[in-house]
Amino acid sequence: MKDEEKIKIHTSTESDLPGLLGLSEQVLRKFKGWAFFLALIPIFFLYILCLGISIYPAVLILQSLPQYVTDMSQFGTAAVYALSLGLCYFIFAFMLVFVVPLVNFLLPLRLKESRGNWYSLQVIPWYYHNALTQLVRYTVLDILTPTPFTMLFFKMMGMKMGKNCIINTTNISDPCLIELGDYVTIGGSATIFSHYGQGGYLVIGKSKIDDYSTIGLKASIMGSVHIGKHCMIGPSVAILPKTVVDDNTTVHVANSNSTNVTE
Repeated sequence: MKDEEKIKIHTSTESDLPGLLGLSEQVLRKFKGWAFFLALIPIFFLYILCLGISIYPAVLILQSLPQYVTDMSQFGTAAVYALSLGLCYFIFAFMLVFVVPLVNFLLPLRLKESRGNWYSLQVIPWYYHNALTQLVRYTVLDILTPTPFTMLFFKMMGMKMGKNCIINTTNISDPCLIELGDYVTIGGSATIFSHYGQGGYLVIGKSKIDDYSTIGLKASIMGSVHIGKHCMIGPSVAILPKTVVDDNTTVHVANSNSTNVTE
């Protein structure tokens, strides 16, 4: 029965949704390749919009430079333009940190916990939310880590964050489904996300890290994980989906079961 269910997940074009939503999902599953391509088009324009708005102040600065360098030597002019380009990059970086969360907020899509076929309407908000998050991550966020701008960006993208948290990584997906308590420390290059793929399903579930807990260097926290208070997750440890780590626990090695971890 389980094997039949897995086959149905991958091959069925049926939908449990009513009316027009159900019809849309059936078309989505029947024409997967075209559906994926069409989903990329709005993201392409969102990227252009976000990048264009963020670059605009820098372009204004560069446009105004000629009037100030007319009487300068070639080397002086080059120096002015070089320093201005450096300044423009940082203006662009700070602009993008604010522009992308605003666009994310204005989109009529809200990411929620779910479990279903990869080709489902419920996946679309997840896809767009992470596309916008990764735009900032792979362009400017690394140079801003671990400044307050990194934490401000993730907050504006919907991450719940307590007092005096430290985030020394940009490897974060699904920020709107991640919750950090007070005084949580996220180590360098740690990875945190709130989804996982399993048996043909995409599962989207909240991840929570309670007060005073520390996530070590290059550790991985997957979807539907709850880490208690005063916990220490060691370097390079992988906490698998649905794991609950009890309060005052230190985890030195990756746990292989989706059960409570105590020590």
